[in-house]
Amino acid sequence: MDLKVSSKAATQSEAAAADLRGHARNSLTREQRRSRRKRAVRARTICVKRVSRRELELGRELYPETSVPRPATRAECGSVPRPCPFVSCKHHLYLDVSQRTGSIKLNFPDLEVWEMSSSCALDVADEGGATLESVGSILNVTRERVRQLELAALARLTTVRDMKHLRDWIGED
Repeated sequence: MDLKVSSKAATQSEAAAADLRGHARNSLTREQRRSRRKRAVRARTICVKRVSRRELELGRELYPETSVPRPATRAECGSVPRPCPFVSCKHHLYLDVSQRTGSIKLNFPDLEVWEMSSSCALDVADEGGATLESVGSILNVTRERVRQLELAALARLTTVRDMKHLRDWIGED
């Protein structure tokens, strides 16, 4: 009789554990379960057109422009302590600024600059070859998006090479 009670209790506890796993699985959306994104927080874009004048003035008051000597070459940049404090540099991984719209994309909205493991794209390039997964975690995108970006960049390079051949063929300099 004691054996029947313990096996019945074990069956009930197994059912409860399965129910909890099912509940945890059901609490996630289908998109969250299928996502290959390693970080839970996605990049956030700030549209400059939607920022009020008062917010811009407040930002200027809180963060006045200062003349800090910035590195001008890669050699000078190598001596700067890491993570790189120059967020406005075009090679910095913390944010991206669209030249067309002026919008600002925060790649890591949940991190501060000094919490980033890699802050400069040039440092990542100096390290050598990297997998799609590692590049995706550095850029806070999925590996599929990294693959798409790679294909677009290679296509652009091929187009430039083909244009150079055409210019050489027609005799332009």
